[in-house]
Amino acid sequence: MSILEKINSDLVVAMKAKESGRVTALRGLKSAIKYREIEKHAGLTDEDVIAVLSSTAKKHRDSIEQYEKAGRDDLVQQEKGELEIALCYLPKQLERAEVERLVDEVIAELDVSGDSSFSMVMKAVMPKVKGLADGKLVKEIVQGRLS
Repeated sequence: MSILEKINSDLVVAMKAKESGRVTALRGLKSAIKYREIEKHAGLTDEDVIAVLSSTAKKHRDSIEQYEKAGRDDLVQQEKGELEIALCYLPKQLERAEVERLVDEVIAELDVSGDSSFSMVMKAVMPKVKGLADGKLVKEIVQGRLS
């Protein structure tokens, strides 16, 4: 069963159970996937769907951050719920230690040091962690290792 089929199936279950928050979140995911499908002018693979879900999760994290700054706890809880739902369709995220190990391997492969090689390391690391780790975490680790 593809990720999109799983989302559709879970949407039907949530609608029957009258779980309005879950229904809203799943419809939002389906909408984002459909927009990407329209942009691409073709059906999406599971990799494409994972990219859309990762992007959606990033948007929710950013929204949570902004709502916390504004003191909107009601919206923070809503966004956290939607983020949780989006994350359950993504592959298991890498732990910080695993990302650190990957970054160390790439730095050793490239044999670089110093802040000037930041973009080179990021270009090499990001394809390896695509959909598996948050970009902010990777950026933080790379900056820490290179400085």
